[in-house]
Amino acid sequence: MGEGTQRLFSPTFNGSIWVEGRPERLTGDAGGMLLRETMEQLGIVSWLVERLDDPRKPELITHPLEELLRTSVALLGQGWRDHDDADFLRDDAVLRLSVSNRRGIAPLAMRPRALGEELAHNPEVPDGLASQPTLSRLTRALSSEKNRAVLREGLMVCAGRRIRAMNGGKRLPHLTLDVDSLPIEVHGSQPGSAYNGHYHARVYHPIIANAAETGDALDLHLREGSVHTAEGALDFILPLLNRAEEELCEVASLRIDAGFPADDVLDGLEARGTKYVARIRNNPVLDRMAEPDLRRPVGRRPKEPRAFFYERTYRAESWSKERRVVLVVLEREDDLFLHHFWLITDWTQEEMSAEALLDLYRDRGTAEGHYGELMSVLDPALSSSPRPKSLYDGEEPVHRYPSGDSFDINEVRLLLNLLAYNVVHAARVAFEQATGEGVGLRRFRERLLRVAGRVLVHSNRAILVLAAATAVLWAQLWPALSTLRAWSG
Repeated sequence: MGEGTQRLFSPTFNGSIWVEGRPERLTGDAGGMLLRETMEQLGIVSWLVERLDDPRKPELITHPLEELLRTSVALLGQGWRDHDDADFLRDDAVLRLSVSNRRGIAPLAMRPRALGEELAHNPEVPDGLASQPTLSRLTRALSSEKNRAVLREGLMVCAGRRIRAMNGGKRLPHLTLDVDSLPIEVHGSQPGSAYNGHYHARVYHPIIANAAETGDALDLHLREGSVHTAEGALDFILPLLNRAEEELCEVASLRIDAGFPADDVLDGLEARGTKYVARIRNNPVLDRMAEPDLRRPVGRRPKEPRAFFYERTYRAESWSKERRVVLVVLEREDDLFLHHFWLITDWTQEEMSAEALLDLYRDRGTAEGHYGELMSVLDPALSSSPRPKSLYDGEEPVHRYPSGDSFDINEVRLLLNLLAYNVVHAARVAFEQATGEGVGLRRFRERLLRVAGRVLVHSNRAILVLAAATAVLWAQLWPALSTLRAWSG
């Protein structure tokens, strides 16, 4: 056996197999290199660092702010949800190379702490990735009102740079923004969480936005679990539309669900001149309006289900005026009775027909798919309680830091997850354009990010060795990442 090699066991099913542990630079997260390249091409980390406040004392800083941001995005993008995972991965060679500011092989200057091997400490070289306490202090530092505003703006900037870079530096002529609520179930007593009767769970109830045609995440505000869907919606939507028309497109329209059409929201959109479509919940008045049109047409039902549209105007008791509504009546296979629902819009019938309006609204399924990817693939983990750390490495910490506002810290964690989503999504879209094939976020991560590699050091050069199948996919993606180069114009 070589130096430091430790034979662990031999499986019972085949005694010719030995399982050994060796102090080699192996990784299961080679995709960290792709995520760093994506971040560099977008220039998003440097944009954030220029605007974020870092309250740390410069003489006490081991990991610069840009390294901490890269570490957070890389770990989240790779599927490592908890800050504790950073301690487990501190000696991962690819992650150290991927997040460090240092050039050459300097990020690998210290030997891995493996198999009980003692580590010669060099105070001038960071000891691997940032630790869990360091990343926790980062989220606390980012939880100030100014820093959270910068993170939210950074989501839009990241999306805008990707869209413009892939569109010859130009904004899109038109873009549809999807705004929805996104219940996040929690376990414990996180401040601000509450039991929500609609979802039958203890949740936070954030409001979130994405770009419908491109899939980029654009903004998020964390809200208490008991708030109504439309709570704070207008204050969220109007600045979102302004920023979208600066960064992403010339004209933005809005698509919202049935919980949002409150009168103040609709008045605000109409005053701004923003076109919108939303579903409105059925009520006794709307049911009476629909009743004459819910009779099945005479004759045999055709093989293909049909849709019928009826134009109306409607004014709810809480509304300031009448608005255009469209009754959509659907035949559904195996249903004896017709299904119906209502859409509301400020597009005139001449500007958009009822059929086109339904097609536009049905495309919400794409946005819901992107939200589903965020929640199922990244699976954001939120902190549980506002308590200061009592132990670190089994000992009482020398300095006790205040725990900070847990509600704001949880918003930071969600915003960092959205930033990680945008970075992975940017790489995914580049891969789709390079190969001409669509790929889900989970499959993209499984095949290109969470992959094995080995780092070799030769002649002052670090060489990342990949499996042949992975190398083929990387060879297709890497040139396409250059199309993401940040567009600052």
